[in-house]
Amino acid sequence: MRHRKPLSALAFATPLAALLAALLTTAGCGSPPSGEAPETTPAPSPSTTSPEDLCTALITKWGRQIYDAGQETYGDYQSMGLSNGQYMILRDTLDLARAERKRHGAASGRKLITRQARERCAERYRHGEPSGGPWV
Repeated sequence: MRHRKPLSALAFATPLAALLAALLTTAGCGSPPSGEAPETTPAPSPSTTSPEDLCTALITKWGRQIYDAGQETYGDYQSMGLSNGQYMILRDTLDLARAERKRHGAASGRKLITRQARERCAERYRHGEPSGGPWV
């Protein structure tokens, strides 16, 4: 059977730990001087990413990764966090980017990925969620 030291004994094993424990136990204790209001920090406001912006970011990320690696296969759309519809946008966009690379170079193909992702995702989410649910 092993003997264990109480947690309080471990906390004061070093001077730094003792100082930290003292600061943590006294921070925020007590009340403000009479007549003063307590300090309040406003809570951060929540922010969300629109489905269109999320789609654009995902298509651009995966599109560039596959394009720059020179891969011909696309991978598993579920492991990429894509819906079936987003995956179709990715495949179509990569096909266009590869054709663009042959005509005008790699940089032109990368620009096309960004542009197509933005345009196709805007179209897909123009009315909010696509019909059939978010994973379609």
